[in-house]
Amino acid sequence: MSCEVDVLPRVHGSSLFQRGETQGLVLATLGTSKDAQEVDAITGGPSKRSFLLHYNFPPFSVGETGRFGMTSRRETGHGNLAERSLLSVLPSEQDFPYSIRLVSEIMESNGSTSMASVCGGTLALLDAGVPIKAPVAGISCGLVTEDAAGKIVKHRVLTDIIGAEDHYGDMDFKICGTREGITAFQLDLKIHGLPMSIAKEAIAQNKVSRDAILDIMAKTMPATRAELKPCAPRTHRIKIPSDKIGALIGPGGKNIKRITEYTGCQLDIDQDDSGWVTIFATDGESLARAVNEVNLLSAQIEINKTYKGIIRSVKEFGAFVECLPGQEGLVHVSELADHRVERVEDICKLGDEIIVKCVGIDDKGRVRLSRRAAIAEKEGRDYAPAPKPMDRPRGDRPDRR
Repeated sequence: MSCEVDVLPRVHGSSLFQRGETQGLVLATLGTSKDAQEVDAITGGPSKRSFLLHYNFPPFSVGETGRFGMTSRRETGHGNLAERSLLSVLPSEQDFPYSIRLVSEIMESNGSTSMASVCGGTLALLDAGVPIKAPVAGISCGLVTEDAAGKIVKHRVLTDIIGAEDHYGDMDFKICGTREGITAFQLDLKIHGLPMSIAKEAIAQNKVSRDAILDIMAKTMPATRAELKPCAPRTHRIKIPSDKIGALIGPGGKNIKRITEYTGCQLDIDQDDSGWVTIFATDGESLARAVNEVNLLSAQIEINKTYKGIIRSVKEFGAFVECLPGQEGLVHVSELADHRVERVEDICKLGDEIIVKCVGIDDKGRVRLSRRAAIAEKEGRDYAPAPKPMDRPRGDRPDRR
């Protein structure tokens, strides 16, 4: 018995598991939530499947030639058994928000290939960086009996049956599980019923063999890979206030489309109005840009913070600057420069980018910004607010009474 991981360089996870004359190449692929399979849940149950295991049994694996056509019932059944065996150890979608697809390519067969798919699938998941709860292994037990008058008088439980033992034997008992328990099993019988004592014997014998397989797998891949492969998609979950969901989406999806086009990332918003946003990216740089954009949409303008904003409106008394998406403040004409400004257009124009600092927010939520304060902070000098018109010296002008 032998096993390897990281056998293919471009996939997100891969393994090669060999047990006797049975060999399986298992590939793991990580996708976004949009890659989940939609299911017509007419009779109830989940409407999507985010974990898939596809099993392929080509003719050459048993030394034959033949057509590669539609998936056979055998391939469907073996794939379903391997999928159920691994499903219970997968992390929740909240902890690991990926769609996961395993493909088991059987390269050689003279034994239980579905159990090889389980062992290889575990190694491929570990190689892909999927934080599974515990490794899973599986092996098949067979049975040879001698009966008299319809009763079993002699029997022998076999471990890891090959093709001939499966054909001539009386049982094929596939059991998968971790060191702590069983995750899935399938029992095929050619006799009329199985005594409980023989079933217990087979389960105990299977446990010993299963633990031995897990020991060999642990030497190859003792734990989940700490980081995803460079070619794997990146993901990040961030929570925003629920009242900011509309601002993130924007009218007609304008904002979320802009972020998607700007960053190249996919944004999924949980439909329960909890405010959780899942971001999928092809690399760390684009992920950081998308996270920053979401943070900006959910942030609030704060006093004494400096912002790079855009002039959205120009008035005689000042300019309105959008510091954060959908959030503006006023830069009074007296706060545009350290010298007297006759016209706002002499300093900035509509659409210009400008560095400003928030110097106050009144009880009505109106934001006061200052370009003078931002310049003073950059130059490392003190900032003094411009005097209000009523505070300026009156000179020699006489009082009007």
